[in-house]
Amino acid sequence: MTRVDWYDLPYSVRCAVEAECGLVVGVTTPDGGRNANLIVVLEVQDGRQVFVKGVQADTAEAAGFRREAALNPALPAVAPRLLWQVEVDGWLMLGFEYIPGRHADLSLGSADLILVADAVSAIARHRAPIPTPELPALADKITRISAWTRLGSDPPSNLDPWARANLDRFADADECAAEWAAGDSLAHTDLHAHNILVNDAAHVVDWSWAHRAAPWIDAAYLVIRLIQNGHGPAQAEQWAATTECWHTATPVALDSFAVGTFGIWEFLRLARPHPVREAATAAARRWAQHRLDEQS
Repeated sequence: MTRVDWYDLPYSVRCAVEAECGLVVGVTTPDGGRNANLIVVLEVQDGRQVFVKGVQADTAEAAGFRREAALNPALPAVAPRLLWQVEVDGWLMLGFEYIPGRHADLSLGSADLILVADAVSAIARHRAPIPTPELPALADKITRISAWTRLGSDPPSNLDPWARANLDRFADADECAAEWAAGDSLAHTDLHAHNILVNDAAHVVDWSWAHRAAPWIDAAYLVIRLIQNGHGPAQAEQWAATTECWHTATPVALDSFAVGTFGIWEFLRLARPHPVREAATAAARRWAQHRLDEQS
């Protein structure tokens, strides 16, 4: 997305934000964030800091912002609190409590991994009532994408060789992955280093992609991210086993979900190329191969 600076916003939008948080006396632009036009930390006149993200209100990303705003009051304590929401002159702006910290280190041996496991467990056991219309089912998303079905119907010339060799075998993988991913637990579904802030605990931000799913789903997604950050598949699963929710997944469920998730990453890598997808797709393939005890 095209990123803008705080002072590039229309004057009316900046005034609306200041009406919520106070006169802005300092602006810092943090690293990361791909689904917003604006990401800033505002320092206001009374000394407080507020994390603000904004998006043009007529974009697809705005739907995720509205979902996150609606969900926020029901999210677990690992999520920062939404302070206000304003929409003016074509901009949707969300203001959150500022969480001081750094992005999580997911590398092998990192002390952050214990804190991240605690946060994943907290999400999985969270039982506050969630407004259902704002929390779609992950199983429905997997079915809607139908990655292996699409890849098998018209295999791209640059399809991953291991994927191509297994297209017939994976013909029903979308249905199986959706079946095992189904559940009524809250799941973030987009956990990676930039969405986890660490100080004395791990805090999870950016809930635009939250879904209803099986309780082990976030741990499973993080297995891929850990592989991407230097863990072997077995080591990543050993970390996942330290979360409270991992034991609720059967081996068959993990096999199906790993294959299904690799299909989604491979489909997105080809359909919507972006440099950030290459490493994640390779990690998802490694996990799927590990679950099936195969190598490419």
